[in-house]
Amino acid sequence: MFVMGNVLLGFATVLDYALTFYTWIIIARALISWVNPDPWNPIVQFLDRVTEPVLSPIRRRLGWRMGVDLSPLVAIVVITFLQIAVVQSLKDWALQMN
Repeated sequence: MFVMGNVLLGFATVLDYALTFYTWIIIARALISWVNPDPWNPIVQFLDRVTEPVLSPIRRRLGWRMGVDLSPLVAIVVITFLQIAVVQSLKDWALQMN
């Protein structure tokens, strides 16, 4: 049973790193949006392609409040919740298997 616990712990750790990395991508997108970036820049295009599937539904539900796009902030809060609730629960479950 300890093998399943180690596999689950590895999965939880990789998921935690992926969510942290995605948080930084969202932060980079938000920072770049402040400076009127070149839309043909490959980095700007990559950030748009990677974050738009997550930010667009949030933006549609929230709308623009006071002229500020709060979707990156909401996405980061949701990611933090997932890291605390889901990832930590997976890690605790994996440690109980060992």
